[in-house]
Amino acid sequence: MASYNKVLLMGNLTRDVELKSIAGNQSVAEIGLAVNRRYRTKEGEDREETTFVDCEAWGRTAEVMKQYLSKGRPVFIEGRLKLDQWTDKDGQKRSKMRVVIDSFQFIGTPTGGGGGEGATSNQGSNFRSAPSNGGESHVPTPEEDIPF
Repeated sequence: MASYNKVLLMGNLTRDVELKSIAGNQSVAEIGLAVNRRYRTKEGEDREETTFVDCEAWGRTAEVMKQYLSKGRPVFIEGRLKLDQWTDKDGQKRSKMRVVIDSFQFIGTPTGGGGGEGATSNQGSNFRSAPSNGGESHVPTPEEDIPF
């Protein structure tokens, strides 16, 4: 049977990116993302719910996220779901669903970058990370370096 595992999320970072280096000098980043959903009840009341998602990024993607993103910054991510399972120190089986980030895109304009502090838009800026699946990676191209 065929299967497909793809996640697309847009939200705000709940904390600064936490970058670690593991065996073989491999970089891994832990990222918290808050995704909001606005809706109207049957009674006409506007409501909002927030879903908090734990994410991880590897390699160059992790390093670029650490360099350019901070708490509160909006970001669009593409990745896959992964279920981590372990036994805690008390012998209890534990599990946690997280998103492994394959690529991401900045949303809005960087602070202090010509658009005014805190200015954001619904369009993503032209920064794009390389997939972190062990393939070749590249450094993101700043918007002002794109010829169109």
